[in-house]
Amino acid sequence: MADFLLELRSEEIPARMQARACADLEKLFAAEIAKAGLTAAAIETFATPRRLALIARGLPLATEAVREEIKGPRATAPEQAVAGFLHKNGLTREQLVERADAKGTMTLYAVLDRPGRATAEVLAEAIPALIRAFPWPKSMRWGAASISSASLRWVRPLHGIVALLDGAVVPCAIDGIASGRTTRGHRFHHHGDVTIADAAHYAEALRAAHVVLDPAERRAIIAEGAAKAAAAAGLALVPDEGLVAENAGLTEWPVPLLGAFDPAFLAVPREVIQLTMRTNQKYFACVDKDGRLAPNFVCTANIEASDGGAAIAAGNARVLAARLSDARFFWEQDRKLPLADQAKKLDQITFHEKLGTVADKVERVAKLARWLVEEGIIGASAAAKVVDQTPDHGGQRIAVNPVTPAKAGVHIPDAGEGMDSRLRGNDGERARLADQAEQAARLCKADLVTGMVGEFPELQGIMGGYYARAEGLPDAVADAIRDHYKPVGQGDDVPTAPVTVAVSLADKLDTLSNFFAIDEKPTGSKDPFALRRAALGVIALVVDNRLRFRLGCFAPSASGFVDFFADRLKVQQREAGVRHDLIDAVFALGGEDDLVRLLARVHALQAFVASEDGANLLAGYKRAANILRIEEKRDRVAFAATTALSYEPQAEEAALLAALDTVEPRASMAIEAEDFAGAMAALSQLRAPIDAFFDTVTVNDADPARRLARLGLLARIRDAVHRVADFSKIEG
Repeated sequence: MADFLLELRSEEIPARMQARACADLEKLFAAEIAKAGLTAAAIETFATPRRLALIARGLPLATEAVREEIKGPRATAPEQAVAGFLHKNGLTREQLVERADAKGTMTLYAVLDRPGRATAEVLAEAIPALIRAFPWPKSMRWGAASISSASLRWVRPLHGIVALLDGAVVPCAIDGIASGRTTRGHRFHHHGDVTIADAAHYAEALRAAHVVLDPAERRAIIAEGAAKAAAAAGLALVPDEGLVAENAGLTEWPVPLLGAFDPAFLAVPREVIQLTMRTNQKYFACVDKDGRLAPNFVCTANIEASDGGAAIAAGNARVLAARLSDARFFWEQDRKLPLADQAKKLDQITFHEKLGTVADKVERVAKLARWLVEEGIIGASAAAKVVDQTPDHGGQRIAVNPVTPAKAGVHIPDAGEGMDSRLRGNDGERARLADQAEQAARLCKADLVTGMVGEFPELQGIMGGYYARAEGLPDAVADAIRDHYKPVGQGDDVPTAPVTVAVSLADKLDTLSNFFAIDEKPTGSKDPFALRRAALGVIALVVDNRLRFRLGCFAPSASGFVDFFADRLKVQQREAGVRHDLIDAVFALGGEDDLVRLLARVHALQAFVASEDGANLLAGYKRAANILRIEEKRDRVAFAATTALSYEPQAEEAALLAALDTVEPRASMAIEAEDFAGAMAALSQLRAPIDAFFDTVTVNDADPARRLARLGLLARIRDAVHRVADFSKIEG
């Protein structure tokens, strides 16, 4: 067995492309050698700014001889078809044999004996092939050859190829670049060629030339070195794994250095300073022992300087000072104009050609945010209360009825409307929250036209919160402006403050309902308006804050709106260990789009089907449902539930009827009270009567009256169970 080393050396590879390039190199290499029947015992890949490398271990020195059989056309096929087969495979008529295939048809086969090949020969063909096929996100041509579209493309100009199989050079060339055993070390710390003996000594030879080959090792050097540099000054590093990885992709010999900037810049919002350092300069931020941002940073040099890095740190500080001066200018200029005046510019920004400007969206969001508070969906009194526990199943009952908007869609009061009896008497707090929600909504997009957000789009919302606080607006309003985009993704904080929840929910519901209304829905992997993310945000807001309303009323005429939320709910709940089929079972009932109540059903159902009673009832239900499905298909009629029998029933038949008479009202009462665990407990009492019924009673009796009545009993079982969920959707 032999080890193979491949290094592709070029100009600087962008840091963001290196991890993907390593994966692509491994995949392409394995695919190319597999064509010749070769497989490596292990493959490792590495990337530095100036090289992409692979080590394949445990390669045989030669491929095995194989006999290959290629199936051709039928023996009776026209000569033209046979000639085409021969031409395609480079064969002659004498190389074909005739025999019956698996179906007994006489067929022509080509039987080829392929001799073994030296692995070095296979690799010599594979290297140029994978280089030409490499899927860089962006690539370029260079030099005189670039005038031809057939010339080599690479991420940056390719300078060298190292290809060694057990220390011997694998000879190959592409566009005038021939393989060999020499590479280059660090751009500044090492001059001249570095000779590589074999794969085993590759990393060692590069280290001697001031190149750390393994990205994981460079990441560790940066993380530990940056933390140590900060600690030496009594500071702590702000954790940032992404920045560690990016700096590892920018350096071959990383050296973290501590720098400082003028403390006067700390008057600029912390997020601005950190984003300036991270985005523009790739610096790490530091905090003091109290967690406050310190006037320091850690940069990562790519060189060991003779002065310990003092000049490098000072140079980086000067560059940072210029960046922070720009940020301070934006901060000071933006605050000269109140947010309300900034918001007037939003009518110059198109939100969507069919949905108007951002100003139009803001108007809609403001009305909806106010409506959500005024209707009691959001606010101090809107949260659902857990009033007791059900000892048998550990379920919870929710003692609140959901708010149901108007039949023809949600009525959002116009400005000046809605100040009726709902806001009188003891509703002063609700009126205050409604005013603040509307004010925050009208200002939540105003920072989009500020200089700071124009420079740093990532700070939208955050800067609006700072500007609102700076001009003396209430904290609740400033917080809502700052956080109204949340939650942005998985793991993001979910707002709980009423004003923030109102604005955040209104913003997302407006986006979703309106894009669905104009039929701009996500398709496949395409979601240009981030509607999936918005739906997940709505779900998180609703579930975490236990908000009660019906989703479908926000888009009554948009097809697929509730189904879209069902799919997103499955994604969101999968992380919590909830089975997707149970969500389907509840949604299949139809009309259930109050997410809090829906999830209460789902959680109770999951606990129930995991129990012995639940599993047995599910089995009995499916037996009943299967019989009904077959008989209803045969009779072409849906059987009505039987409530009484016109004949003397068998004991087990009478027992099932009596059990249904007892269980159905109990389950209905529990469902009405949203005690879904209690409803499941009531249904579990059907388990024994159903088992006994199927053990002794013949459903398809010869007597038509008995058959019809017994099928009616099965329909009654199905109907009783379907009050809780459609058990036919449950797997297992």
